[in-house]
Amino acid sequence: MTNFHPMFHLEKFSVLYITYLISIIPFYNESFLLLSSKERLLSKSINNSQTMMIELENEKYKHEALLLISLVLFLSLLSIILCLGTADAKAVPSLCKISHPSDAQVPWECKRMRKGETLESLFDERWIDVVRFNRVDRRHVYPGTYIKVPKNLDDIKNFTPMPQYYQLAEPEAKFILVNLSEQFLAAYEYGRLVFSSPIATGENENLTPNGEFRTTAYDSKHVSSLYFVEGTNKLYPMHYGLRFYINKRGIAFWIHGRDLPGYPASHGCIGLYDEQMQKKYYGYPKNPVLEDAKTLFDWVISPLVDNGKFHTMKDGPKVLIIGTAPGTRSAPPIEQVKP
Repeated sequence: MTNFHPMFHLEKFSVLYITYLISIIPFYNESFLLLSSKERLLSKSINNSQTMMIELENEKYKHEALLLISLVLFLSLLSIILCLGTADAKAVPSLCKISHPSDAQVPWECKRMRKGETLESLFDERWIDVVRFNRVDRRHVYPGTYIKVPKNLDDIKNFTPMPQYYQLAEPEAKFILVNLSEQFLAAYEYGRLVFSSPIATGENENLTPNGEFRTTAYDSKHVSSLYFVEGTNKLYPMHYGLRFYINKRGIAFWIHGRDLPGYPASHGCIGLYDEQMQKKYYGYPKNPVLEDAKTLFDWVISPLVDNGKFHTMKDGPKVLIIGTAPGTRSAPPIEQVKP
């Protein structure tokens, strides 16, 4: 699901070359000493010829051993650099390889983010349109990342691939449409679009289910009971959570704030922007702006006022999930289980 790039850049070749030079220094040093030894030994009396041959043989074996050690050292360091290169490649995805149906409607080029570049420095206030187009958050756009950049930024002004009018939502005061193929969510009032957001849905082994559901609970301070913030023992925050499905194993599926890496990456839930959460748990971005999870949450529970506790909902907004997420198989039929 994550797309990788060639593991070696110029800086890695530089490190490799320097490593090689360091590793062969003992070889050249010992070669010089061996030649000097030969000269010294050849100047000895012929009566010492047997001793000279023994010493020359010892010098030869020592020289060969040092050469072998240098080669082993070089190959060891090479394997370490290869492993580091593989790790770097896995950490730097290409969002240009993630395909959505609406991509064909916008001419774009693939750009590699360089050291010192940020979305804000490149696109000024239009950075929001660019991250929406890439279905990614700012935390996941760093040097080495490949992103889609429209040839004309006006083509993605207030970007959304979701229809302005959706007929199936016409009878509903509030209706949520999730398009897995587009990795986008839309909120409708009597069929008319009032809000849309990029999302991150289930990866291939933890698919987000297709079908028609209904919002049955909400909890603005919800946290996962199974998963942790990477590298910590803190349960992963699922703030502004809206529960829409519980499977036969009792696992609940929520719409909530989370990281958006630009591709399907969740355990089945549907994630929206929550930069406040990212700042708190990851320290970035420094100045949170995007809070789509909160916007949707407030819209769903209105006119109720949130008190930060778990609540069930009766006749909450319908949630219709369609399509197939990029790089995943089609979700199997689900069996609805009421909470």
